[in-house]
Amino acid sequence: MTDQTLPDLAIVYEHPEWFEPLFAALDRHGVSYVKVPLAGHGFDPAASPAPARVVFSRVAMSSFLRDPEHPIFYAQSLFEHWQGQGTRVVNASALNIDTSKARQMSLIARLGLKGPATRVAHRQADIPGAAEGLRFPVLVKADIGGAGAGITRYETLERLAEAAGEKWCPVGVNGISLIQEYAPRRGGKITRVETLNGRYLYAIDIESPGDAFDLCPADACLVRPGAPTLTMTRATPSADIIAAVESLAVAAQIEVGGIEYLIDDRDGAVLFYDINGLSNFVANPMAVLGFDPHDDLVEWLKTIVAQEKAKPA
Repeated sequence: MTDQTLPDLAIVYEHPEWFEPLFAALDRHGVSYVKVPLAGHGFDPAASPAPARVVFSRVAMSSFLRDPEHPIFYAQSLFEHWQGQGTRVVNASALNIDTSKARQMSLIARLGLKGPATRVAHRQADIPGAAEGLRFPVLVKADIGGAGAGITRYETLERLAEAAGEKWCPVGVNGISLIQEYAPRRGGKITRVETLNGRYLYAIDIESPGDAFDLCPADACLVRPGAPTLTMTRATPSADIIAAVESLAVAAQIEVGGIEYLIDDRDGAVLFYDINGLSNFVANPMAVLGFDPHDDLVEWLKTIVAQEKAKPA
């Protein structure tokens, strides 16, 4: 295809159902786009131009849960290939931070924000030693996670040492584990703040029964077998928290993404603990928020397409 016949936008994704609300919004707005599922995809490093003027990355970290031959690392190579040809790939820059909770926690600390006390290890044998000095209970998390995948709580150092000795602790697809102090959530809830182009879009409080870690609020997440029942309500964070979230989004180079925090019930501290480079937004947005954030997203994507069209050939 020539530049004149290229679609305006390509949506590159792994999950076959998650992005139906986005496709519906693109249709409502009359955007010319193509769907590019990553299953079966390949490229020639000496050729293979991008399928549209603008590419939008919708790569989920949780893809490794659905397919051991997940596209997380493939997508990084693909997007760099297209960017090297001059294509605008929206949110490709988010993959660097999205693929490592350790990098997320380092960024939170560098910006002077607070997160749960955390240690990082790459060998199971080193996990008990890394946990020394932390308050128990602790959580062990895989460095690349999604939908609360693999998060395990250990009440004592002895139980943690036993699990590490048997190599039962979560390590994830890159072999890195985080050992993190468990912080009880005030009111049993966390808050997820969505950002668009580095700016606050909306926030929701998410409550779950018990101590569930799978807190994805989107439509497709809520209908998964075994998914917890979540209560979602619109939230209004303080100006300081919104400023902190926006600084994180900009520093993390996330163009579209969510940042999660909780209030530690022990001392009232605001703890940032997760930076997400993929936002499916909230289920039933008109009832929860009073607007559909997909419309805001599509309007912003249209401005990017217009900018790319305005560039000299």
